[in-house]
Amino acid sequence: MDRSNTVFIGRKPVLNYVLACMTLFKSGHEIVVVSARGRSINRAVDTVEVLRSRFMPNIEVTDIQLGTERLESEDRGPSNVSTIDIYIKA
Repeated sequence: MDRSNTVFIGRKPVLNYVLACMTLFKSGHEIVVVSARGRSINRAVDTVEVLRSRFMPNIEVTDIQLGTERLESEDRGPSNVSTIDIYIKA
């Protein structure tokens, strides 16, 4: 699966991810995927909302996919982590 149009959300400030989304749109991508898991999900939603309200009011959310990933940890064993993929279109 091609992930060249995906912005993976982590611990950086929201505006860093907003800039990454804008860069992908300017480089010719029609659809950008904002992807996050666990505690970064709220930052992914904030990224899309800031992008939509301040910088690109014409974008639309075309799809939201929710899921769960099973992570294996040596010290704690298996655990489930929530995931979100937000598809936005310019």
